[in-house]
Amino acid sequence: MWRKTLTLACVACAGLTTTFLTAQEPDDLDGLRQKAIKAAMNKVAPYVVTIETSGGTDFVVGGGGPGGPGGPRLILKGAGPTTGLIVASDGYIITSAFNFANKPSSIFVAVPGQKEKFVAKAIATDQTRMLTLLKVDAKDLPVPAPAPKKYIKIGHTALAVGRTLSQNIDHPPSVSEGIVSALDRIWGKAIQTDAKVSPTNYGGPLVDLSGRVMGVMVPASPRAEGESAGFEWYDSGIGFAIPLEDINRILPRLKEGRDVKKGMLGVTMSGRDIYGDEPVVATISPGSAAERVELKAGDIIKEIDGKAVNNYAQVLHQLGSKYEGDSVSLKVKRGKDTISIAKVVLGGAVAAFNQPFLGILPMRDDPEAGVLVRYVFPRGPAATAGIKEGDRITKGGLDPRTLRPVNNRTELAALVGSARPDVQVTLEVTPKGEKKSKKVTVKLGEYQEAVPAELPKKASLEKALHKPGTPTAPKEGKKDEKEEKKDDNPKAKTGLFARTNAARDRSYSVYVPEDYNPNISYGLVIWLHPVNKNKKEDLEKLTDLWEDFCSEQRVIMVCPKSEHETGWVASESEFIQEAARAVMDSYTIDRRRVVTHGMGVGGQMAFYLGFAARDLVRGVATTGAVLTTNPKERVPTQPLSFFLIVGEKDPIKEAVKASQDKLREHRYPTLYRELTEKGHQYFDDDSKKTFQELVRWIDSLDRI
Repeated sequence: MWRKTLTLACVACAGLTTTFLTAQEPDDLDGLRQKAIKAAMNKVAPYVVTIETSGGTDFVVGGGGPGGPGGPRLILKGAGPTTGLIVASDGYIITSAFNFANKPSSIFVAVPGQKEKFVAKAIATDQTRMLTLLKVDAKDLPVPAPAPKKYIKIGHTALAVGRTLSQNIDHPPSVSEGIVSALDRIWGKAIQTDAKVSPTNYGGPLVDLSGRVMGVMVPASPRAEGESAGFEWYDSGIGFAIPLEDINRILPRLKEGRDVKKGMLGVTMSGRDIYGDEPVVATISPGSAAERVELKAGDIIKEIDGKAVNNYAQVLHQLGSKYEGDSVSLKVKRGKDTISIAKVVLGGAVAAFNQPFLGILPMRDDPEAGVLVRYVFPRGPAATAGIKEGDRITKGGLDPRTLRPVNNRTELAALVGSARPDVQVTLEVTPKGEKKSKKVTVKLGEYQEAVPAELPKKASLEKALHKPGTPTAPKEGKKDEKEEKKDDNPKAKTGLFARTNAARDRSYSVYVPEDYNPNISYGLVIWLHPVNKNKKEDLEKLTDLWEDFCSEQRVIMVCPKSEHETGWVASESEFIQEAARAVMDSYTIDRRRVVTHGMGVGGQMAFYLGFAARDLVRGVATTGAVLTTNPKERVPTQPLSFFLIVGEKDPIKEAVKASQDKLREHRYPTLYRELTEKGHQYFDDDSKKTFQELVRWIDSLDRI
């Protein structure tokens, strides 16, 4: 698409000086257009400020938007100026939160017409539109007129304005010309333009030909969140701006000094196709807005604020522009009834409660009804209630008068996950060596993150292929039917070998322990390699390190290969999941011990998959990687835990620590470990202790 970049300041090039417009230029159509642009720039220039920062980290993490031209990667944070827009005469300035992703210690603002720069203070951040409000000690500043949203149309001229090319604040700003290419993008939050939007003008205004401000430019992504989400789109012909009309509406809240957050209903949907499946509620988060208005699993959302919704994408679009504390109306279908709910006050993305915890590890591959206790966490709720290793839990419920059978660990985990910490559950337990069961009341606690120093070696009854109700051993002289079938099948392939996907256009490697036993369920580690570490010798070195632990702890590894030499991009998540599911179809895999594990950009991809593939992934383990987005809401029926590792001398150590804080704020169980005297590197002999803890963490992911 045609696009023209203009600079209103004089530009020196090859010893020649050229001005933007000469008096001799004819008044043809192009000349009139340029005059209109110049007039618009003269009108908006007094509102556009220059922002400079000092201090903070040297690197920020950018990228991660699905389908974008780049992937999650480390960005060297430039020391150059950025742009902001005056929004209140008493010194309030709005800009992109990206400009502060490196957490600077000092902020300075140059305002047109003012001789001295101002020291600015960050007041608050809009964490869903990723805007930051600054305050300087100034009065009687000019304030721009917003272009009303209802008058902004696709095809209108759009001028992207920035102030980074000149050291003189009173010189005209730079401008890139394009059009409005779409409206209500990023789930109803942003205007899309093909004008040049990049770090040079993030925080600057998107202006119409009348000089009115349509919006403030930010990096943005339809799925990723955070200060740098969408950074990978810059200079691609796809840019986003948050409407100034929406900013002015939320400005009073930001001025109070409180960050504003995305409004959440607190449900998950049962379908996987957000565009094709009906919005059927699968789970309700404890303490959420949905729980408060008594939504139930199985409800179908039909309308939000009077607008029909036919799929989950339309639900996201209707809720995407809402903040925590905003209200919506709902209409849901429950069986044959239609229920209208006049007011639902949306909650925040942070879970109201920590994950509930019973305090046991179940024995795996047990075909008998109930849950055989493999391990009891010391001082946990189960231990306090007197439950011991070898006991079998057969029934449970929140009401002791109506206990339901607990057939397996999945049903027990669902019972515990649907409650809250401090809630009492009643369990029917058959003690080890006894035939008579007894009722035990357990007061649930909060999830214990700690990894046991030692776990019982026996984790499986080795009967994964036995169906419930079938004999646990064949009669003498006659093979069990399942065993006979197993003998007729060719031996499963073991060792390190290569595979291709169904389309045969992508490759991945698999490592299976030589002593693989299909009657035992294995954990699955999805290894996502760092940049330039996907060659055969790299995989051999990796599997040499993991070999003994894969055999002892029953783990299989799948190692996809990135398509790009620069590392992973988020659009490759489907291929990674395809590779993992193909291994799950070929081998006996424990669905509660599927872990994404990676280093550097591979670790960032591991984070992304943890949230994007919630039905698949139960753990995320990273080395030298930073969480690039805001965590998604925790789902009670899909537990997700994190193990973050970083070298003591790694330059991104503080950013990894901040990732831990962000995950814990959202109530995700998270462990953080530093490798002593190490930089940006993977495990070696000196860090074997941390590696062994990681392996035990994987072995204990099915804790309840």
